[in-house]
Amino acid sequence: MKQKLNVVLVHGAFGDGSHWKKVIPLLVAEGYNVRAVQLPLTTLEDDVKRAGDMVAAMDGPVLLVGHSYGGAVITGAGNQENVVGLVYIAAFAPDAGESAGGLLSLREAPAGIAFVKPDAQGFLYVDPEHYHDVFCPGVSDEDALVMALSQKPINGAAFGGPSGAPAWKYKPSWYQVSANDQMIPPETEAMFAERMKARKTITLAAGHASLASHGAEVAAFILEAAASLS
Repeated sequence: MKQKLNVVLVHGAFGDGSHWKKVIPLLVAEGYNVRAVQLPLTTLEDDVKRAGDMVAAMDGPVLLVGHSYGGAVITGAGNQENVVGLVYIAAFAPDAGESAGGLLSLREAPAGIAFVKPDAQGFLYVDPEHYHDVFCPGVSDEDALVMALSQKPINGAAFGGPSGAPAWKYKPSWYQVSANDQMIPPETEAMFAERMKARKTITLAAGHASLASHGAEVAAFILEAAASLS
């Protein structure tokens, strides 16, 4: 019997590894060795290195999963030799030279972007009063409150960091589109999936934080990808 894959989960902006809390137990229950990286959210280069360091520390093959800005991170970190597949969850999937900020400008800004605010140090956060509505609709009031008040801001420069060579061009990839996303246009997400020639694309009737509101469906999608690579 082949060794089961390691699964490394990469969060996005305005959050941290705990955003995967509805997904992690379901992956572990199936026997996968799971880790959720904690990104510094300082620059794209720093974040790719942090995720890459975790991948390099894993014994055996790795399936990388990225949410939102975390998709830009796995696009770079996925070039590590032991990464065998990539799963994008309502995530950016830049080509070489593209940035998350530039990709957002391809279409009219979604409603949630109006509530992204800078602090005095140039880090961006989502206005906590609107976080539930625009970032994580469908989660409980209590979970949304904790997510909003514990969110990790991201350095605005990270959204401008150009991507290097994209791992999705030569490694099998999967994509989950969130049909009601107010942070990344669903049409842009669908474009990413088509461009990368994803092995499978699914669309969930979810907002941006589908990993929190639709954890069972997201976990099932990751498990399907993992099973096909095992």
